[in-house]
Amino acid sequence: MNRTPEVQAVLDGVRDLLPTFRERGEEGERLRVVPEASIKELEATGFFKLLQPKRYGGYEADPIDFYTAVRDIASADGSTGWVSSVVGVHPWQVALFADEAQQAVWGDDQNVRLSSSYAPTGKAVITEGGFKLSGKWSFSSGSDHCAWVLLGGLVFNEEGQIVDFRTFMVPREKYQIVDVWNVVGLRGTGSNDIVVEETFIPEAFTLSMGETGQCKGPGQAVNTSDLYKLPFHSIFTSTIATPIIGMAKGAYAEHVDMQQKRVRAAYLGEKASLDPFAAVRIARASSEIDAAWALLMNNIREEQDLVARGQEIPLELRLRVRRDQVLGTARAIEAIDALFEASGGRALAEGTYLQRAWRDSHAGRVHAANDPERALQMYGAQQFGHKVDPGMY
Repeated sequence: MNRTPEVQAVLDGVRDLLPTFRERGEEGERLRVVPEASIKELEATGFFKLLQPKRYGGYEADPIDFYTAVRDIASADGSTGWVSSVVGVHPWQVALFADEAQQAVWGDDQNVRLSSSYAPTGKAVITEGGFKLSGKWSFSSGSDHCAWVLLGGLVFNEEGQIVDFRTFMVPREKYQIVDVWNVVGLRGTGSNDIVVEETFIPEAFTLSMGETGQCKGPGQAVNTSDLYKLPFHSIFTSTIATPIIGMAKGAYAEHVDMQQKRVRAAYLGEKASLDPFAAVRIARASSEIDAAWALLMNNIREEQDLVARGQEIPLELRLRVRRDQVLGTARAIEAIDALFEASGGRALAEGTYLQRAWRDSHAGRVHAANDPERALQMYGAQQFGHKVDPGMY
């Protein structure tokens, strides 16, 4: 896909903000939420509209441009990168909803944002015209900056049987944000709980995960771009891996800078930059970071090429996206660990990017999308010819 001048302007604007985001890292940790000023500055660049339909003022950008922006933001501050990623990807899913729902979100204000919590911890019961939804959901990153939330829920019929798994789009007046986010990593993400007392959600404001598993959604009738024909799980799990790769990029830059200035007292005043073993560690870390990024982006590009040719994306490729996504997360964190361990005591100081990236990356690793064994087992099972549910990928 060709990058338009408007999208290039967004990427340039994001890069101009990186020093500011880095300076606000400690503020976000103290507030336990990304500072409002950072969200407003990102909004001003057009970042949150990268994956938004053109019909509602968006850019329908190449997802790789979106991921590139996220990676850069996370290289300055992990929490800002994380929130930017998960909030910034939601317009892509909203574009799959019925147009009635899209109009409700963006009809009056095209800058409206949504947070999410997809684990089906709530309950939805079928009723006339829609569903009765209730429950509590955890880890809704960036929810303080959003006017809607996307919630996963199991759907029950009148007999109490599970008949579907859907995403429910809920406006701010119908849910409560409960402040529970007291953690050691990704402190600035404000990933609080969402509580919904029983409320009615119209059918048009829901999306079946079975349908998205087939790369389909009612919104495709009005949003015809190839962007909205990509697999949900490819787009969303890459959204979770990308900020961690960005954290590794930032940790690498800070480690190299530290080592250029560092004099090692334990080695008779030797300059760390002259240590051949330090050079080897830097080379290994940079290769792991580059490999994580290249595999992630190359897989998305391969899916895009198939969609552009009107061909179905094979299950093997969708599983490969998940394989390389979880391993990309692992590679990035292993690189951060190696750099952190080799950085000396100064890396422990509060305020350094490196110690925050170390904490933030390990916090991001516990996200369900980064469960390596499950993703790798599914890939291996498919290679052995075992049946794998494509709806999960």
